[in-house]
Amino acid sequence: MYQKAPMPSIVKILRVVADPNRLRILLLLRGEELSVAELQEILVMGQSTISTHLSQLKQAGLVEDRRTGKSNPYRLSKSEGILDELLTRAQAEIPEAGADLAAMRRVVKKRQDKMRSFFDNVAGRLGKNYVPGQSWKGVAEALLHLIPPLVVADLGAGEGTFALLLAQRAKKVIAVDTSAKMIDVARDQALRLGVKNVDYRLGDMEEVPIDDGQVDLVFFSQSLHHALHPDRALREAWRILKPGGRIVILDLVKHRFEEARELYADEWLGFSESEVEMILEKAGFQQVQTSVVHKEPETPQFQTLLAVANKQT
Repeated sequence: MYQKAPMPSIVKILRVVADPNRLRILLLLRGEELSVAELQEILVMGQSTISTHLSQLKQAGLVEDRRTGKSNPYRLSKSEGILDELLTRAQAEIPEAGADLAAMRRVVKKRQDKMRSFFDNVAGRLGKNYVPGQSWKGVAEALLHLIPPLVVADLGAGEGTFALLLAQRAKKVIAVDTSAKMIDVARDQALRLGVKNVDYRLGDMEEVPIDDGQVDLVFFSQSLHHALHPDRALREAWRILKPGGRIVILDLVKHRFEEARELYADEWLGFSESEVEMILEKAGFQQVQTSVVHKEPETPQFQTLLAVANKQT
């Protein structure tokens, strides 16, 4: 959860943004949440310099940070609207702005490549290794909400195990994953089983390779916590759904098992019910329902969250 900055003072804001380097940081955070280390790489500045600038920006109420253990990503404060015009003008006036944004895209791509590399390495082994939140009880709860025959999108499909389960009753399943190796493993498995109604597509859940309004149901099965921007992933889900379509999310309840970031390439340590409700509603969904459907007995006792919502007709 982000640590909110204090309510800003106009005088303090003007004083803080008078520094061109702080404006460069704000321009970067306007488009992406970034850690101190990532800002160092982009801006080619020392850690202490970056930290000092961020501290001043946070005190002015312009940025907020999210505690994640090894690195605390920062982003522009959502409560601060008066910066919009100022940053738009600053983008054209600061000579380094274009190069900064290009460097930021490279840094974010590195982050995505690291996550993709993890899944490439474990392709073909996920069913044999422990993965937090892989709860068949949770899956069963979700399936209660299905009314076949449907066109279903399984976003972050991995090896396609869940897609194959859905395919037994669905009209068609479109399984999307960012790992080419995972897609290959999934296709081979479907071929061996003679399953023909699953369409495997390589793509990111934040830029889904599906046209607008094509599916009846979107599933995120233990995949949303791998999204760099869960809100963007849910907006994509809303886009590809037909009017009257539904979204079902199975994910981890917010936890403190920091090792999950390294062990399972988790970007987020789960979500609270209120967080999921908020981002679903912000994405345009209505009639949001959430519940905790499973708790694992083994330490660290991961819990599974189920969320269901509708895209209105």
